[in-house]
Amino acid sequence: MDRLWSPWRYRYVSKKGLKECIFCTKIALNDDKNNYILHRAEKNFVLLNLYPYTSGHLMIAPYAHVPSLSETEPSTLQEMVLLAQRAESALRKVYSPSGFNMGLNIGESAGAGIAGHIHMHVLPRWPGDANFMTTIGETRVMPEDLETTYAKLVEAF
Repeated sequence: MDRLWSPWRYRYVSKKGLKECIFCTKIALNDDKNNYILHRAEKNFVLLNLYPYTSGHLMIAPYAHVPSLSETEPSTLQEMVLLAQRAESALRKVYSPSGFNMGLNIGESAGAGIAGHIHMHVLPRWPGDANFMTTIGETRVMPEDLETTYAKLVEAF
C-alpha cells in the first residue's frame, strides 16, 4: 500500500484544549460578512472554510452545539441535507465543477478539527485540481481569496 503523507494537517489534528467552539462563536457575533457566513437557515448555517482545499469549500453547521449525528434533531439533519443540495446548486452556478466531495468527520480521531460541533463539508472538484504542490511544498494553490469567494457565493445563496 502506498502512503501519501500530509504533514501540514498535523497542526489541525493535534490541537488540544480549544476553549471556544468556532461555529458557536461565529454565529453569535452577528457579523456574517467578516465571518464568511453565506446563509442562515432555521436550524443550520452555511459558511466558508477558512482553510479551503478548493475555492468554494464551504461547511454547513447546526446552530446547536452537538458532537454527533445521533445527538442531532432529525429536523436539523434534514435541513442540513437540503442546504447541501442548495450549496451544490450554488457552487455549480458560480464555479461549474464537474464533481463534489461532501461529508462529515465526526470525532477527533476521524479528523474533525472542531470535534464537539458537527459540520458537513461541501467541496467542488475539477479534474486535475489535486496536485503534489500541497505535499511537496506544503502549499495550497488557490485561484482566489476568501473575500472573492464570499462575494460570489453569497449572491448565489
